[in-house]
Amino acid sequence: CQAAAQKFSGGIGSKLCDLLPALDGDAKTMNFLQEVVDIMLAYIVESFDRSTKVIDFHYPNELLQRNNWELSDEPETLDDILISCRATLKYAIKTAHPRYFNQLSTGLDMVGLAADWLTSTANTNIYLLKGINYGMKGLLYCPLGGAISNMYAMLLARYKMFPEVKEKGMSSAPRLVAFTSEHSHFSIKKGAAALGIGTESVICIKADERGKMIPSDLERRIIEAKQKGYVPFFVSATAGTTVYGAFDPLMAIADICKKHDIWMHVDGAWGGSLLMSRKHRWKLNGVERANSMTWNPHKMMAVPLQCSALLVREEGLMQSCNQMQACYLFQQDKQYDLSYDTGDKALQCGRHVDIFKLWLMWRAKGTIGFEAQIDKCLELSEYLYNKIKDREGYEMVFDGKPQHTNVCFWYLPPGVRYLEDKVEKMKRLHKVAPVIKARMMEYGTTMVSYQPQGDKVNFFRMVISNPAATFEDIDFLIEEIERLGQDL
Repeated sequence: CQAAAQKFSGGIGSKLCDLLPALDGDAKTMNFLQEVVDIMLAYIVESFDRSTKVIDFHYPNELLQRNNWELSDEPETLDDILISCRATLKYAIKTAHPRYFNQLSTGLDMVGLAADWLTSTANTNIYLLKGINYGMKGLLYCPLGGAISNMYAMLLARYKMFPEVKEKGMSSAPRLVAFTSEHSHFSIKKGAAALGIGTESVICIKADERGKMIPSDLERRIIEAKQKGYVPFFVSATAGTTVYGAFDPLMAIADICKKHDIWMHVDGAWGGSLLMSRKHRWKLNGVERANSMTWNPHKMMAVPLQCSALLVREEGLMQSCNQMQACYLFQQDKQYDLSYDTGDKALQCGRHVDIFKLWLMWRAKGTIGFEAQIDKCLELSEYLYNKIKDREGYEMVFDGKPQHTNVCFWYLPPGVRYLEDKVEKMKRLHKVAPVIKARMMEYGTTMVSYQPQGDKVNFFRMVISNPAATFEDIDFLIEEIERLGQDL
């Protein structure tokens, strides 16, 4: 970035009006865009450099003081615009950094990035779509993410059981209830709220100590709901929970859904990509019996944000559920096969062409490339688990090897480790992870998430989805946690 800034120190003395489509704007446009590309390329190279910070952390009020973020009536010069571009990347979290472990979506794929640049250059809308499936007949790409994919699934399940709701509203349906694990993603309840079903109509099913839904409790609650006069219409199982990385027992859940004639959805936003791995796909056994599945390639497959999909078993259902047949957009007398025109399947009208990123990356890597990438991340998580499970000062949140790359653990500093008062010990332990995380960000050395779960105090939740991470980066993380927490 500094090299790019020095190169451009003379400025181009231009404004937006000098760029295309201005007459004779070709040269100035090329010059401006080349400078932007230079800024981005410098940032990309820096992001993979372990000697650089994961984040140049500043508090929000400091950032407001350091830079001019105000909008004005008069246009800024292109020199000013380039300064804003540099500042934006300077203070951004380097999610491609090999030591960034904070989110489920990390890393930066060069082919995926190129695809994103191409789709933005074309600036077109996603109406044409054909894709792969796992026994599913419908495929909808949802640029708004897995949460919206889950809501789409709930919408389809309601339409399948009570199609009249589309025109007459919820007053035409009985009291509907949905079921999901107590460890499931919050988007299930959010979707119920958005669809007018209500969060109180989402019944949370007990999970075992590893975070997997307990099928016997699911069936018990379904029977209870029926006895109260409610209509069970939707069960959301999870393939890879957000915190524990747990995979619900899909085969047993499918049996229950079939017995009670309920739509079975699988939220595979985090764990669905394990289907690409011959070694790990058994964890999703039973997904082929689901009515729908959410899948986020922007997580484990490292496709640039966003890239989310909803796969649906019944062909034509998304079309009949969502279509409004707006003749000014979806003409029926076009010169090509209308089955390629998917625009009316979605609630959104304008949608970014996110599928292109996945398609181009798949072409570049092949299925075996994605498989190797996923297997490597799971191998790294097993390495971390084996290193800390018996290490002094560490305690696992649950027993046994994790199913996904989620490794959940407490770090007990010397000042907490030997406390005999259990209540005081938990009280102080609850504060450890937040302090260490804050220090990580202030030093800029690494980032890993933490959270409480149920009655458990704050613990670290390490997830690995970055293809750039190595065994050495895992070693560094352990050492850094101990260094930053030794005085607590």
